[in-house]
Amino acid sequence: MAATKITVNNNGSLKIEGDFEIFDREGNQYDLGGREVLGLCRCGLSKNKPYCDGAHNGHFEHEAKAFALPPKKTN
Repeated sequence: MAATKITVNNNGSLKIEGDFEIFDREGNQYDLGGREVLGLCRCGLSKNKPYCDGAHNGHFEHEAKAFALPPKKTN
C-alpha cells in the first residue's frame, strides 16, 4: 500500500496523492474514477467541492509553512 501524501499549496488547494478514499459525512464514498492525485478545495469557492476547480486564483491567499502543533490535551 502506497503512503498518502497531502501537500498544502500556497494560495490554493490541498493536493492529495497516493492511496486514499474520500467519504461524505454520511459515510458515502466518492467515486474518484481511479485517480491517485487530486486537489481538494480549501477556499470554499469551487463549484465542484470537495474538489478544487481553480476558482481560488486571485481570491485566496495563504502562504503554506509547516509548523508543529502544540501537544495533545490529555484530560
